[in-house]
Amino acid sequence: MNDKKLIIIGLLIFFGVCSSVCWYNWLSAAEKGAPEPLLSEKAKAAGYCVVPKDKMKAEHMKILDQWREHVVRTGKREYVIPETGRTFNMSLSTGEDSCMGCHSNKSEFCDRCHDYASVKPYCWDCHLEPKEKE
Repeated sequence: MNDKKLIIIGLLIFFGVCSSVCWYNWLSAAEKGAPEPLLSEKAKAAGYCVVPKDKMKAEHMKILDQWREHVVRTGKREYVIPETGRTFNMSLSTGEDSCMGCHSNKSEFCDRCHDYASVKPYCWDCHLEPKEKE
């Protein structure tokens, strides 16, 4: 059993090499931080969204799911902000007052965060992707 030290050193090197990819990704992600989605000029000029920015960042998929259920089940397509009385079209891509009406550049707004989080949303299985302006 004189090889005990060599075996332990070999195992530590093996686990170090195998886990190096995880450590590299973890450290590089901590340096960069999450990307900020780029707002269109229309969104910047409006200065507001359907819900506050922090809540939208954290819960936008829940909100979109609730809207989908509401539109499909009840047929009502307008969302009224209780605090201000403003109305919005409960649609991802249809109309000027929809999500993509303000956030028109999918690659700069949606895809930046979804790619960072390695999330593949199924929105575009049904909705048409907006045409990107070159």
